[in-house]
Amino acid sequence: MENKQINALITKFDESGLSKIKITRDGFEIEMEKATGLVAAPVQAVAAAPVAQAAPAASTAPAAAAAITGDTIDSPMVGTYYAAPSPDSAPFIKVGDTVKKGQAVAVLEAMKIMNELEAEFDCKILEILVTDGQAVEYDMPLFVVEKI
Repeated sequence: MENKQINALITKFDESGLSKIKITRDGFEIEMEKATGLVAAPVQAVAAAPVAQAAPAASTAPAAAAAITGDTIDSPMVGTYYAAPSPDSAPFIKVGDTVKKGQAVAVLEAMKIMNELEAEFDCKILEILVTDGQAVEYDMPLFVVEKI
């Protein structure tokens, strides 16, 4: 990542309602956390909404993974999950699709930066655990897959 991109990322983080973020991409890793102070109450209020939305998905994900044997593709970052490259495009994948290593399976938005999530191995999609536009957490299972 270039210095301009890092500075833009820091600026966006400062302007956001997030209190902490960790991004890992192509061997680069950055972790930022805001100090608590007078703005702690509004930051917690903003952060509470995505956590509340993510809780039902997190509680159903282990049940789904237990019902279907297989591996998962997990979120490498905190952000928003998008199933398609744009709102008017077809989804990258659907249940039953066979995916090749390196093929895009979703877009994860973090601080206005769109990151394509690629499959790390050849697999078949057994179940999609998240919905379009859903907030996702670091290491959260997104897809139940069967390695090929």
